[in-house]
Amino acid sequence: MHYCQRCEDPIVMAPQGDVAVCPGCGGSERAKRLPLFVVTGASASGKTALFPHLVDGLGECLVFDVDWLIGPFQRACEFGEVDWPAFRDAWLSVAHGVAQSGRPTVLLGPFVREQLDDLPGRRWVGDVHFAVLDCADDVRAARLEARPRWRERAIERHVAFAERLRKTADTVVRTDDATPAESARRVIDWVRAAR
Repeated sequence: MHYCQRCEDPIVMAPQGDVAVCPGCGGSERAKRLPLFVVTGASASGKTALFPHLVDGLGECLVFDVDWLIGPFQRACEFGEVDWPAFRDAWLSVAHGVAQSGRPTVLLGPFVREQLDDLPGRRWVGDVHFAVLDCADDVRAARLEARPRWRERAIERHVAFAERLRKTADTVVRTDDATPAESARRVIDWVRAAR
């Protein structure tokens, strides 16, 4: 979020194209807005497996696994419960900050469009593009069962979420018919085509 540095009171600026404008004094500052790419998917869809391949293949973007901030948010939130809207809004702020260096952001995490649309940070990023990583339900169940015991499994819940994502996705990338590198290549091609 941008605050006017000219006004005596803390006034939140508003985005107008790639500029932030103060509604009080009319002052402005650079506030580049670039596309955000969300690679979503239910648990065990392959986000973690694709991550290093996306980092290596998308040097023009910054690629993040959204789970990196769960621990800090748990510590920062009262009673250790994550404030999920604030968590997602923080990632929108990160994407806006990254855009100031001229690079778009790719987020790997189980987000859906309606979770982002009404957040304060949404107006500070450009178009948001979603791709869903997906696999057959039996493959997902086997992947979840193979996780270490400390990892949450909740197979039925993740299968249901995958079904929801399939119904709303514009772009689906299968991860059960290719290696992680091959599936990542499909995501890389999707990002570059949408930029």
